[in-house]
Amino acid sequence: MEKQDNSGHEASGAKGGQEAPPLPGINFSTFIFSLNSSALVHLGMITAPGGGAKAINLPLAKQTIDILGMLEEKTSGNLTDEEINLLSNMLHDLRMMYVKLKEQGA
Repeated sequence: MEKQDNSGHEASGAKGGQEAPPLPGINFSTFIFSLNSSALVHLGMITAPGGGAKAINLPLAKQTIDILGMLEEKTSGNLTDEEINLLSNMLHDLRMMYVKLKEQGA
Protein backbone atom coordinates (compact mmCIF):
# COMPACT_ATOMS: atom_id res chain seq x y z
CA MET A 1 0.00 0.00 0.00
CA GLU A 2 1.36 3.40 -0.96
CA LYS A 3 2.01 5.98 1.72
CA GLN A 4 -0.05 9.14 1.61
CA ASP A 5 0.79 12.63 2.74
CA ASN A 6 -1.76 14.74 4.64
CA SER A 7 -3.33 15.99 1.40
CA GLY A 8 -4.39 12.45 0.47
CA HIS A 9 -1.90 12.16 -2.41
CA GLU A 10 0.39 9.18 -2.75
CA ALA A 11 3.93 9.84 -1.64
CA SER A 12 5.48 7.63 -4.32
CA GLY A 13 4.63 6.41 -7.82
CA ALA A 14 2.61 3.36 -8.74
CA LYS A 15 4.18 -0.06 -9.12
CA GLY A 16 5.72 -0.90 -12.46
CA GLY A 17 7.22 2.54 -13.00
CA GLN A 18 3.93 4.15 -14.03
CA GLU A 19 2.83 7.26 -12.21
CA ALA A 20 -0.64 6.97 -10.71
CA PRO A 21 -2.93 9.95 -11.12
CA PRO A 22 -3.12 12.05 -7.97
CA LEU A 23 -5.94 11.21 -5.61
CA PRO A 24 -8.60 13.87 -5.15
CA GLY A 25 -8.51 15.92 -1.98
CA ILE A 26 -10.57 14.56 0.88
CA ASN A 27 -13.69 16.53 1.67
CA PHE A 28 -17.37 15.85 2.31
CA SER A 29 -18.26 15.79 -1.40
CA THR A 30 -15.59 13.24 -2.33
CA PHE A 31 -16.61 11.13 0.66
CA ILE A 32 -20.25 10.95 -0.40
CA PHE A 33 -19.22 10.39 -4.04
CA SER A 34 -17.32 7.34 -2.78
CA LEU A 35 -20.40 6.05 -0.96
CA ASN A 36 -22.51 6.78 -4.05
CA SER A 37 -20.12 4.72 -6.18
CA SER A 38 -20.38 1.83 -3.72
CA ALA A 39 -24.17 1.97 -3.86
CA LEU A 40 -24.09 2.02 -7.68
CA VAL A 41 -21.87 -1.09 -7.66
CA HIS A 42 -24.32 -2.88 -5.34
CA LEU A 43 -27.24 -1.79 -7.52
CA GLY A 44 -25.48 -3.34 -10.53
CA MET A 45 -25.22 -0.01 -12.33
CA ILE A 46 -21.41 0.00 -12.56
CA THR A 47 -18.73 -2.66 -12.26
CA ALA A 48 -16.66 -2.90 -9.13
CA PRO A 49 -13.08 -1.63 -9.25
CA GLY A 50 -10.92 -4.36 -10.73
CA GLY A 51 -13.55 -5.35 -13.25
CA GLY A 52 -15.69 -8.41 -13.32
CA ALA A 53 -19.36 -8.75 -14.02
CA LYS A 54 -21.95 -6.36 -12.68
CA ALA A 55 -23.80 -7.87 -9.75
CA ILE A 56 -26.83 -6.72 -7.80
CA ASN A 57 -26.74 -6.93 -4.01
CA LEU A 58 -29.82 -5.13 -2.71
CA PRO A 59 -29.08 -5.55 1.03
CA LEU A 60 -25.66 -3.88 0.62
CA ALA A 61 -27.16 -1.21 -1.64
CA LYS A 62 -29.82 -0.46 0.98
CA GLN A 63 -27.21 -0.28 3.74
CA THR A 64 -25.12 2.22 1.77
CA ILE A 65 -28.19 4.30 0.90
CA ASP A 66 -29.18 4.27 4.58
CA ILE A 67 -25.67 5.46 5.53
CA LEU A 68 -26.04 8.39 3.12
CA GLY A 69 -29.46 9.11 4.63
CA MET A 70 -27.99 9.06 8.12
CA LEU A 71 -25.26 11.48 7.02
CA GLU A 72 -27.92 13.78 5.58
CA GLU A 73 -29.77 13.75 8.90
CA LYS A 74 -26.71 14.09 11.14
CA THR A 75 -25.09 16.88 9.11
CA SER A 76 -28.26 18.97 8.82
CA GLY A 77 -27.37 22.64 9.28
CA ASN A 78 -23.65 22.03 8.76
CA LEU A 79 -23.41 21.69 4.97
CA THR A 80 -23.03 24.21 2.18
CA ASP A 81 -25.92 24.62 -0.26
CA GLU A 82 -23.88 22.74 -2.86
CA GLU A 83 -23.29 19.80 -0.48
CA ILE A 84 -26.98 19.74 0.51
CA ASN A 85 -28.07 19.61 -3.14
CA LEU A 86 -25.47 16.99 -4.03
CA LEU A 87 -26.44 14.68 -1.18
CA SER A 88 -30.17 15.20 -1.69
CA ASN A 89 -29.97 14.47 -5.42
CA MET A 90 -27.76 11.43 -4.88
CA LEU A 91 -30.15 10.00 -2.33
CA HIS A 92 -33.16 10.59 -4.53
CA ASP A 93 -31.54 8.90 -7.53
CA LEU A 94 -30.24 5.94 -5.50
CA ARG A 95 -33.59 5.42 -3.78
CA MET A 96 -35.43 5.44 -7.11
CA MET A 97 -32.99 2.87 -8.57
CA TYR A 98 -33.33 0.71 -5.46
CA VAL A 99 -37.15 0.77 -5.53
CA LYS A 100 -37.20 -0.04 -9.25
CA LEU A 101 -34.90 -3.05 -8.78
CA LYS A 102 -36.82 -4.21 -5.71
CA GLU A 103 -40.09 -4.08 -7.67
CA GLN A 104 -38.48 -6.09 -10.48
CA GLY A 105 -37.55 -8.78 -7.96
CA ALA A 106 -33.81 -8.33 -8.43
